Amino acid sequence: MEKAKQLFELFETQGTFESVAPLGAGLINDTYKITTKEGNCPDYLFQRINHAIFQNVEMMQNNIFRVTSHLRKKLEQRGESDIDRKVLTPIKTKKGDLFYFDGESYWRFMLFIPDTQTIDSVTENSAYAAGRAFGQFQCDLSDLPGEPLGETIPNFHNIEFRLQQLHEAIEKDAVGRVEKVKDLIAEIEKREEELCLPERLFREGKLIKRINHCDTKVNNMLFDKKGNFLCVIDLDTVMPGFVLSDIGDFIRTGANTGAEDDDNLDNVNVNLKVVEAYTKGYLETATFLSPAEKQLLPFGGKLLTYMQTVRFLTDYINGDTYYKTKFDEHNLQRTRAQFKLLQSIEEHFGEMMEFVK
Repeated sequence: MEKAKQLFELFETQGTFESVAPLGAGLINDTYKITTKEGNCPDYLFQRINHAIFQNVEMMQNNIFRVTSHLRKKLEQRGESDIDRKVLTPIKTKKGDLFYFDGESYWRFMLFIPDTQTIDSVTENSAYAAGRAFGQFQCDLSDLPGEPLGETIPNFHNIEFRLQQLHEAIEKDAVGRVEKVKDLIAEIEKREEELCLPERLFREGKLIKRINHCDTKVNNMLFDKKGNFLCVIDLDTVMPGFVLSDIGDFIRTGANTGAEDDDNLDNVNVNLKVVEAYTKGYLETATFLSPAEKQLLPFGGKLLTYMQTVRFLTDYINGDTYYKTKFDEHNLQRTRAQFKLLQSIEEHFGEMMEFVK
């Protein structure tokens, strides 16, 4: 309570501090809500930033400030009302900084948006809403002026980098697990040339990097209590990348009929109705896409699922040093489930291409 009150006084907040409470169940940052005493003053959301994951806090906060400022201008140009509910609002410190470092932790403040909800279940309706939301998000940011945004997690969606990490893990074989997963290694190596296509196209100047959200889950959107979409949230990973990464990440996480670590592989398949709904919504608002980008959109589903297969397998071979695990073979179980989803996407890839057409 005392720490929250001290922080409240350091930022450009309005009103009088009344109470603080934890908010949400985020896995990365620690999030809290501060309630003010005055009814005509806003409440605030504040977070302890996970500095182990986001090592350049200044860059990340500058990214977020530039992105939210530009989105606010777009909303104003469209004549939108209640703009404070339709874009996140970072609050600066009284010294004009976008975060405060207390010697141990990095803290940031935002306006709290009241009377909202998130949706965790992926249905055709929520997938369509997500497609429209993330398409509009990318469209609005496609003309962001100035230098490119910084990479808050370098090489986050760079498949060549992820494969390099895998090969290094195989060579070291730190805990003697390589022999057990030779079948999976062979399947990954068989697909390497095909799945590195976007990086090759980028080097050839045939594919550009744009501003992506890079964490396109359905619960990274805010809705009002009537179910109307308000804004995209969780902007820590907003950075340059290929547009197929965002649609691919949604397909990987939202169109999986099973769990990410399902122990019954029969449960794991791609839900084509969800893919079609997201694609439809996305193409309605992502009006900035080039013909080459449109054609590659379904490839994103392959790419991000393949990439996550590679990342889980790398961690398994390294001895489970990155992802939290609940049992000894958890990362191997995750790897096999992701690979099964990849196989399902490959099987239905022609249908996914037809959705775009």
